Amino acid sequence: MSRSILVVEDNADNRKLFEWVLEDEGYSAQCVATAEEGLAALEARPFDLVLMDVSLPGMDGKEATRRIRADPRLAGLPILAVTAHAVTGEAEAILASGVTSLLTKPVDESVLLAVIRSALGGG
Repeated sequence: MSRSILVVEDNADNRKLFEWVLEDEGYSAQCVATAEEGLAALEARPFDLVLMDVSLPGMDGKEATRRIRADPRLAGLPILAVTAHAVTGEAEAILASGVTSLLTKPVDESVLLAVIRSALGGG
């Protein structure tokens, strides 16, 4: 059974790219465009990992991460934040929200997959 990854990303091109990369590696990917849709997806079914864009319309990825971490059922879920704005102060704020790891855009495919494998306990 493949590991399932929830991708929360507002840019349609990025969603499609993440979906292709993940599915090429044998992961099952569900993509949504907003944090609110991501939280609803997590209520609907279990995921093994969340790939969370930080800059989203409406609720941002930091707030969504805080809400996920506040739910005891999801507190240990790996959340990988993805941002194009990882300046020092912002990177610290993103990490403080409770994410497992932070990746900067453009995301290097090999780095992304290595971080996912590590977060899922696969090395």
